Amino acid sequence: MVSEVLWNAPVADEPVDALVRVPGSKSLTARWMLLAAAAAEPSTLRGALVSRDTRLMRDALERLGAVLTVQDGSLQVSPLPPPAEHPADPIEIHTGLAGTVMRFVPMLAALHHGDVRFTGDDAALQRPMDAVIDALRQQGVEVTEHGQPGFLPLTVHGTGRLRGGRIEVDASASSQFISNVLLVAARAETDVELVHVGQVLPSLPHIEMTLEAMHQAGIRASHRLDEQGRHSWSVRSGPIRPVQVIIEPDLSNSGPFLAAAMVTGGTIAVDDWPESTTQPGDAYRELLGRMGGEIWREDDSLCVRGTGTIRGIDADMSAVGELVPTMAALCALADSPSRLTGVAHLRGHETDRLKALATELSKIGARTVELEDGLEIHPGPLHGEVFESYEDHRMATAGAIIGLRVPDLRVVNIGTTQKTLPDFVGMWLAMLHPEPVVDDA
Repeated sequence: MVSEVLWNAPVADEPVDALVRVPGSKSLTARWMLLAAAAAEPSTLRGALVSRDTRLMRDALERLGAVLTVQDGSLQVSPLPPPAEHPADPIEIHTGLAGTVMRFVPMLAALHHGDVRFTGDDAALQRPMDAVIDALRQQGVEVTEHGQPGFLPLTVHGTGRLRGGRIEVDASASSQFISNVLLVAARAETDVELVHVGQVLPSLPHIEMTLEAMHQAGIRASHRLDEQGRHSWSVRSGPIRPVQVIIEPDLSNSGPFLAAAMVTGGTIAVDDWPESTTQPGDAYRELLGRMGGEIWREDDSLCVRGTGTIRGIDADMSAVGELVPTMAALCALADSPSRLTGVAHLRGHETDRLKALATELSKIGARTVELEDGLEIHPGPLHGEVFESYEDHRMATAGAIIGLRVPDLRVVNIGTTQKTLPDFVGMWLAMLHPEPVVDDA
């Protein structure tokens, strides 16, 4: 549990003007680490994020037998050894609050011959795991639930094999329930047909990200959408090819800095923005433009300039739910009401993000109505207050954005940003107070 330390969010005295370099994508780092651990031979990952979530992923993979080392700034991953003939001693994996660890690794643990117990932070014990458990049981893998059914803690009784075949998953609560099967499916004994049986499928870009990484690792996989709107995926059984990849910067983590340009009427350039990507954060280009920002590319950077106006927005965020806290912060500072919808699944993230945002934004003066699948935000005169982060990194950065304009806004546990952005505070202060350029001429 992080101690409840209050951070006085700094107010911007002038428009920001900075070049920002964000570390590697957490989502891509997690996927590549897991694929590399399941591969046939060692892989090299350049630009991998080093944060609490990725350290937890590394620890989980090492406990299962993979070997991860850093050489010349790159992460070298030697894959899991073949399963032992006899069950190994029980091991325990602590997932923290990392959804990628708690939902991706149990399927990999089925390829370990022995018992693997999964637990996590207190808040992690409230995040649904039923779809992961159900998929494992459909594969004939025994799972013991030690507390409330469908949640951590649980033990996967791995036998060293997955049988493959048809797997039905309800991923209405999280696209991670699809990715967790896809990432390991090639290691099954037969081809896998994965069928989504839920009513909605959120965050499709994250599934596209998973498929793109799989294809780069030589996995033959395809996606199908039938006439009834049902999604399914086919994955061929076979070896996973070792890779040498460069991981893109985390575009979602660029959001608070781009938002700072909007709030202060300044300019932010994010370096190494990819020309094309499966990352949901790429949607900031369109969303911030709709809210009044000027957006353009300059060499390898994406640039956003605030115009002094932040317009309210009506946006379906179903494909890019992780952007909602940043967008909601901007909506609280806009000149008209906003509606962000299609994100009922955010109730199962690090916290119930819809309830948390409605509570905190209303508390500081922006009346926010919690909808069934989103938020309706009514800007108003804002005032300083304690802004709870709920141990959620994106809630913490939302508070920092609002604090650029609202004095005396104190964010609880800004350190929770270490989950995906280890030096957020240092980067934020450097953006506001850049080092002066010294002319030696």
